[in-house]
Amino acid sequence: MNSTWLLYMFFSLALIGTGLYALLTMKNLIKLFIGIEIVGKGVSLALLATGYAKANILLAQSLVVTFIVVEVCLVATALALIINITRHTKSLDVRSLTKLRG
Repeated sequence: MNSTWLLYMFFSLALIGTGLYALLTMKNLIKLFIGIEIVGKGVSLALLATGYAKANILLAQSLVVTFIVVEVCLVATALALIINITRHTKSLDVRSLTKLRG
């Protein structure tokens, strides 16, 4: 392990921690979604840092590119759901989702 890997992992854990904090404390759907995205960026950085440390950077890059493609699909679907929820409840608050029960 070298110091570069430790630095990358520190920032990766900082991103994941910040995203988890946002997920646990926020009530706004957009802020929750941003928290999910921050966690995703932290995971991407951890994958790249591990590939760099193990001298297998090409595999790590291909994993991250695949992760980004999946994340783009998640973004499109989540934003469409958030737009429809906002139209229906007229609010971005998570607590207002109890009105959507069948």
